[in-house]
Amino acid sequence: MPKLQSTIHVVMRMLDNVIDINYYPTEAAKRANVRHRPVGLGMMGMQDALYLRRIPFDSQEAVKFNDEIVEAIAYYAYAASSNLADERGSYSSFAGSKWDRGLMPLDTLEQLEKERGVILQVGRDSRLDWDALRDKIKVQGMRNSNCLAIAPTATISNIMGCTPCIEPSYKHIHTKSNLSGEFVRTNDYLVKELMDLGIWDEEMLSDLKYFDGSIQAIERIPDGVRLVTKPHLRLSRPGCCNAAAARQKWLDQSQSVNLFLAETTRERRHLCTVKLGKRGLKTTYYLRTINKSSIDSANRERKRSEPASACSLEAMRNGTICESCQ
Repeated sequence: MPKLQSTIHVVMRMLDNVIDINYYPTEAAKRANVRHRPVGLGMMGMQDALYLRRIPFDSQEAVKFNDEIVEAIAYYAYAASSNLADERGSYSSFAGSKWDRGLMPLDTLEQLEKERGVILQVGRDSRLDWDALRDKIKVQGMRNSNCLAIAPTATISNIMGCTPCIEPSYKHIHTKSNLSGEFVRTNDYLVKELMDLGIWDEEMLSDLKYFDGSIQAIERIPDGVRLVTKPHLRLSRPGCCNAAAARQKWLDQSQSVNLFLAETTRERRHLCTVKLGKRGLKTTYYLRTINKSSIDSANRERKRSEPASACSLEAMRNGTICESCQ
């Protein structure tokens, strides 16, 4: 993974630079950031990577892939921070920290078990030489008190043209709205699969709209395609939880994990939260239900009679600025 390692070293240097050149609204915020130098390197496009490898999102193979890739990201990020410490010095409060005591996030699972009073249901195996990294940090220190945090990236992933953070595909077709109007998003990987099979046409698009982005009732789509391109509400909850647990054990902070439930009750929410806690997760994000995830049924049959509004020089002169120009 030389390219991944090189990229992470560049990004960690960039994030560390931001601490020094950033604008701080209060002196207290500046003091805290300069003293502890926390950063939050994240990731996006996990679903894209699984699509490219034809790995179902909720499969055991996906859990293994999450485990391997996040371990590598964590290893290279912590190593990059240590190299920066050798070059620029450790953060001021490094002495006595878990880093200083030779503790990696994986090493803190026993402490977390004592705090929660449960045996965490997560594997402890590693593939990289963490002992060598501990020795490096012992000698060089760490530039940053925190290094990794997987944020939602809902907006910037659209800009970059990939799926958000570590989330599954939302739907194979859904609507998005902004100040320029309303438009339809489709799953590009599914479209390519169907084009390769010669079955992507106007009828298929109409079927996707009619079935609210679901492909389960469309008989022309092969089972192999259904398996790899299952949208969020069709995924196995245990499979997604296991993948989240595999990631969390390498992270010194946390991750944005959305919960997708077709229907929910207080008891189900509680049970789901308890299960995630027993797998070592620190946080969750949104709870998505089927009612909040439905496409506007009126759009299934409706054809737009007017072109969508878009920004123009004339609109800007009149003081109207679209969302993209803000």
